[in-house]
Amino acid sequence: MALHVMDEAKLCLECRNPRCMQGCPIGTDIPGVIKLLKAGDLDGAGKKLFFNNPLTTVCALVCNHEKQCEGHCIRGLKGSPVHFSVIESYISATYANKMVRGPAEPNGMKAAVVGSGPAGLTIAVLLARWGYDVTIYESRNRIGGMMRYGIPNFRLPDAVLDDFQYRHLELKNIKVRPNTTIGKTITIDDLFRDGFKAVFIGAGLWKARAMHVKGESLGNVAFGIDYLANPRGFKNLGEDIAVIGVGNSAMDCARTAIRQGARHVTCYGRRDESCVSASSYEVSYARLEGVDFRFGVVPVEIRGNGLVCRDNVKGEDGVWRVVEGSEKLYPHTGVIVSVSQSSTYEVDTGSDGAMMRGEKGLLAVDETGATTREGVFAGGDAVAGARTVVEAVAGAKKVAAAMDRYMKSLPRDTTPDPYACIPVVSAPKPDALAEQRV
Repeated sequence: MALHVMDEAKLCLECRNPRCMQGCPIGTDIPGVIKLLKAGDLDGAGKKLFFNNPLTTVCALVCNHEKQCEGHCIRGLKGSPVHFSVIESYISATYANKMVRGPAEPNGMKAAVVGSGPAGLTIAVLLARWGYDVTIYESRNRIGGMMRYGIPNFRLPDAVLDDFQYRHLELKNIKVRPNTTIGKTITIDDLFRDGFKAVFIGAGLWKARAMHVKGESLGNVAFGIDYLANPRGFKNLGEDIAVIGVGNSAMDCARTAIRQGARHVTCYGRRDESCVSASSYEVSYARLEGVDFRFGVVPVEIRGNGLVCRDNVKGEDGVWRVVEGSEKLYPHTGVIVSVSQSSTYEVDTGSDGAMMRGEKGLLAVDETGATTREGVFAGGDAVAGARTVVEAVAGAKKVAAAMDRYMKSLPRDTTPDPYACIPVVSAPKPDALAEQRV
C-alpha cells in the first residue's frame, strides 16, 4: 500500500471527542478500531468493523473519505489527516479471509429482500445474524446492484463483491435467486403466501434521466448508467467523447472511457466549478488521467459530429442565465449523458393495496422504512434517491431493526400443516435398482 498501515495508525491522537466518528454516516468506532490494531489485535479490529458495517470492504474503497471520516480528522486542520481509508481497507480485506462462521440459530421466520444493492445486502446480513431465513431476489445474474454495474472495476473490483457473497451470504445460508424480478411473474402476494413475514424493497435506480434534447436518441449517444454497466458494448462513441455531467458517476464514465481507448474526454458542467458534485479526489484523478472540463455551457442539441451548447452566464445578482443565440458546436464523436437516475421498479399493488410513490417516483415510507402496505419495507436509492454506499448502509441498519421488531410482534403460526400426513417417497438406491434389473 502507498501508505504504511501502522504508520498511519500511530498518527491517531485518540481524541476524547473523535470528530472522525461524527463524520462517518454509520458512526464507525474509528479510534477503537485503530487502538485494537496498534495493540496487535487485528481480528478484534476486523470484528468491530464488520459488526458495525457488513459492507466495510466496499466502503473502504468507495466512500467519500475526504468529506467524512478523514475530512473531520483533527489533524487535517493543520496538515494531513489520518488516512483511515487505508487502515480500514487493510483490516477488512485481511480479516474477511478468516470469516467462516455459519448461520445463526434459526428463529423460524422468513424474510424476503428485493434487490442486492448495498441496502439489500445490509438488510439480508443483519436479519440472518438475528436468525431469520433470508432470500434475496436479484433481477440480474450477479449480486451487487449499482456497486457492481454502476461503479467501475478499477474502483471496486468484482472480486470484492464475489468474496462478500461467499463470506456473508453463502456461509450464512442466505439464499440468492438471480434473474428474478419481483412484481412481474412473482408478486409480493406470492411471497406472503409462501410464508415470508416481511419484505424489503431495495430495487435501486436503474432508469437514466434524459435531458430530452434533440439528438439524444442517436447511435453515438449513451446514458451513463447503461455505459458503466457494459462500456465495451458502446463501440460507436469513438475517440473524442463528451460527458454531460460533473458528478461522481460522470467521473466514472469519463475515466472508464479513457480506459476503453478514448483519446479525448471532456466533461460539461452547466455552471462554474462550484457545481461539481463529484469528490475532489475523483476530479483530481480524472484530470490526471487526461479528462478536460468545460463549464458555463448548457447542452441544447446532440449531433453526429458533436454537442451544441449555449453559454450560461452568472449575473451580478448571482443568478445563472442561458444566453439565447449563443449556440456553439463543440466537435465530438460521441456523447455520454450522465445527469441522474430514477426508479424503474413497478409498484406491486397486490391484494392489500398499493404502495405509495413519493417525490420523483420514489417509494414513500415512514421514519422506520415501512411502506403503506403492511409488512413491506423499503430503503436505499428506491426511497432516498441516488446516495452513496455508506448512506445506504446507514439507512438499511435502521430499517432492519424495524423489520425485526415488526416480525417479532406477529403472532406465531400455530396452524397445523394440512399436508403433514403425506407419506415421503424416497427414490430407490442404486443397488436396489441393480437388483430390479436382474
